Amino acid sequence: MPTIKSLEDLQRLREEAQRVRKLKVNEGKTEIVVSMGTVGIAAGARETLKAILNFVETHNLQNTIIKQTGNLGIEGQDPLVQITLPGAEKVLYGKVHPSFVDQLMQEHVCDGKLIADKVFNPKNAADT
Repeated sequence: MPTIKSLEDLQRLREEAQRVRKLKVNEGKTEIVVSMGTVGIAAGARETLKAILNFVETHNLQNTIIKQTGNLGIEGQDPLVQITLPGAEKVLYGKVHPSFVDQLMQEHVCDGKLIADKVFNPKNAADT
């Protein structure tokens, strides 16, 4: 930690901390997280991620953050995609293959409508 010798030093340190904090906050942005563990990749998560990136670029979606994460530990549901719209709860979709990405992105991300039959529901996971 830098030594603070003046009020100006304190102010600079405060401004830097606020700048770093802003980078970590996704407030007002749509966040899309793709599970990219080895199981997810084997199930096609890499192609799903590419399809999502392509949709975002093609439709020029602003304020959209796309992230990757490791294995979420939900067996038999990969590729998994978690979508968080601004001010809404996280929604986890299972078995998101590239052929489904356009529908998912248009209906959920653009129109804000859940696609209920694709939302991961742990109660129904044993049935699939």
